[in-house]
Amino acid sequence: MEVGTKDLHVIHKVPSGDGPYVRAKYLQLVEKDLDASILWFWKAINANDRVESALKDMAVVLKQQNRAEEAIQAIKSFRHLCSNKSQDSLDNLLIDLYKRCGRTKEEIELLKQKLRRIYLGEAFKGKTTRKARSHGKKFQVSIKHETSRLLSNLAWAYMQQGNYIASEVVYQKAQMIDPDANKACNLSLCLMKQGRLDEARCILGNVIGRKFPGDDDDRKTMKRAEELLREIDLQFKDLFLVANDERELEDEMMEMLDMVIKEWAPFGSKRLPIFEEISQFKDQVGC
Repeated sequence: MEVGTKDLHVIHKVPSGDGPYVRAKYLQLVEKDLDASILWFWKAINANDRVESALKDMAVVLKQQNRAEEAIQAIKSFRHLCSNKSQDSLDNLLIDLYKRCGRTKEEIELLKQKLRRIYLGEAFKGKTTRKARSHGKKFQVSIKHETSRLLSNLAWAYMQQGNYIASEVVYQKAQMIDPDANKACNLSLCLMKQGRLDEARCILGNVIGRKFPGDDDDRKTMKRAEELLREIDLQFKDLFLVANDERELEDEMMEMLDMVIKEWAPFGSKRLPIFEEISQFKDQVGC
């Protein structure tokens, strides 16, 4: 089987060459043998063959196989072999892996580090934009959008910890920098967790009314906003039912108390004997 033909490069995006990294990519993209591709990615790293790409690609494949913990360990063990310019993308991959593993504390710490680098002017090499790649497509990312994205991820991580107050504050800051409908939905969910249903309903109403910028997933975001509104309506209904139940219980208790009073009170008096005694005592002392 020959690896490296022009058609292979174009159709499957397999790089040219015959080293272990190319073999790993062929196994990953063409033969779909992920276990074998991981083995060859390891060989590429050990052979110093495109280490940065091999480490990132292997981590992605491990995540696809629900082996995120192994991916985290691999990045931590071999990132020192990668250039400085690749460290940011490795951090992004680590954040995603931490989230997948539920390692929220480490996720929050890494997000704070990235935000601090932006604050100190160390991100984007001092520029306001940088090139990024996602799903094979290149695009420009602004420092403003990146800051809002990191804040949004940090707010979500706080919410997973149950720290809804911190989550709310960070979501508000993210919206101030670069508002969008998806973050608005997450903010409303945070408010719902705190029982602030009216405020959440107001934000979701603005999402439905398209008062926040949308994106490619605009339809999906609208659907989520509608689902959250229905959840709020259900919570209001539950509160109403609980209030009714409490009123019914109170009425039932009053009826029982009336029955007890009638049973104990002499000569049809509405008061229990103890109250009759108190009244007599008050008459004696002249109260």
